[in-house]
Amino acid sequence: MRQFIKNTLRAALICASHSAFAGDITAEWSSVKIPPAPELKPVTVDPRTTALLVLDFMKTSCGRRPRCLATIPDVKKMLDAARANNMMIAFNLTGQNPKIEDMVDPALYPRPGEHIVIEGKGGDKFLRSSLEPALKARGIKTVIVTGTSAQGAVATTSNGAAQRGFKAVVPVDGMSAEDAFNELYAAWHLARGGPAALVENVTLTRGDLIKYGN
Repeated sequence: MRQFIKNTLRAALICASHSAFAGDITAEWSSVKIPPAPELKPVTVDPRTTALLVLDFMKTSCGRRPRCLATIPDVKKMLDAARANNMMIAFNLTGQNPKIEDMVDPALYPRPGEHIVIEGKGGDKFLRSSLEPALKARGIKTVIVTGTSAQGAVATTSNGAAQRGFKAVVPVDGMSAEDAFNELYAAWHLARGGPAALVENVTLTRGDLIKYGN
């Protein structure tokens, strides 16, 4: 009798658990609690082995993303710091027949000798492009990833970097998206929610938390 009662209780608990998670996540969408914001971590990078990526800051891209224009001064500060430390800088231009003049702000224009990626298509700027060979030719081990969109160019290029053996530093004040939730999703995915191969190789930070030194 005692074993029968135990089995009955166990079956009831299993049924209750199945009932609580019946259907799919869309049925629970409105009740799922958003986790606390991930911690932004200070980071020191070696300028000799670090590159700054400036991705998709085009007029058409920024125009669709409310926070994009607000990120420009912070990205400009990171661009100035990278240049002051003689770091490699790579820009991605996107769109049909993209030109430097199509970028959203002259403050972000590349200078002669800085790498421009125009071959890649899609979010991951490593795919079908000159980015990886250019980074490896300079002995780069870490990339600071800025750009728009957060869940597109920033998140997928950071993942592409991690998959190729690079470390990625992602300043949240250097990314934007169509809406705040996409930015939240990208930040969470990079810091906590993504696969181990990604989150273990990404540092989520802010521009003023990045230090440049050996």
